[in-house]
Amino acid sequence: MKKILLAYFSRTGNTRSVATQIQKVTGGDIFEIKLVDPYPDDYDEAVKRAGEELKTNYKPELKTRIDNIKDYDVIFIGHPIWWSTFPAPIRSFLSDYDLAGKTIIPFCTHEGSKSGNSVADISKLCPRSTILEGLAIRHGEDAKKLESEISEWLSKIKVEKLA
Repeated sequence: MKKILLAYFSRTGNTRSVATQIQKVTGGDIFEIKLVDPYPDDYDEAVKRAGEELKTNYKPELKTRIDNIKDYDVIFIGHPIWWSTFPAPIRSFLSDYDLAGKTIIPFCTHEGSKSGNSVADISKLCPRSTILEGLAIRHGEDAKKLESEISEWLSKIKVEKLA
């Protein structure tokens, strides 16, 4: 039996909601990626900061850490799409750990851009990991549709057999 981790970053709670749904199906451990210096509550300020971080490949300091990352075989990485990719906390998370040999499964929430460049960008940071097909959920999906979409996706990538 493989051990599953669901690591996610969520500023508004949308990605947290998807992570919780995936956790219900897989039984994996859930971990929220938090920052020492959180994003501002003001949307425009948060967007500005995120854009600056992307331009400089900034890696913000993380407040939360996983001590036993080596124990996990499968790692779901969840995030919102910002500027057509994942936000800087995901860059920090992926860079802070040796994920070689792990199976990485991306999932994201978005406002219409689907996964943007995030899967390719994850692949660049995790060149020695196996990256499975991800899932992109549009903000505001109703709970029943979300549950159905997640179940179909997990079945398609054969993850339910790992739990």
